[in-house]
Amino acid sequence: MPLVQIKGISGYLSLQQKQDIISKVTDAIVSVEGEGLRPVTWVLIEDVASGEWGVGGQPVTTDAIRSMSQGNP
Repeated sequence: MPLVQIKGISGYLSLQQKQDIISKVTDAIVSVEGEGLRPVTWVLIEDVASGEWGVGGQPVTTDAIRSMSQGNP
């Protein structure tokens, strides 16, 4: 039974975006492992509070992720 765990910054993705990710990740898994595993393919999206995730020693916030998604460093 495949299990995919995805972590992201809380407040960035909408419920619809998370559901789209779940659907597309499931499709990707079964395209490799076989359609018969769709009913037992688990995708878990976990939110990490803004500022409680760090990259390169710096905390990452929801606002920083939004800025990055718009092409701002």
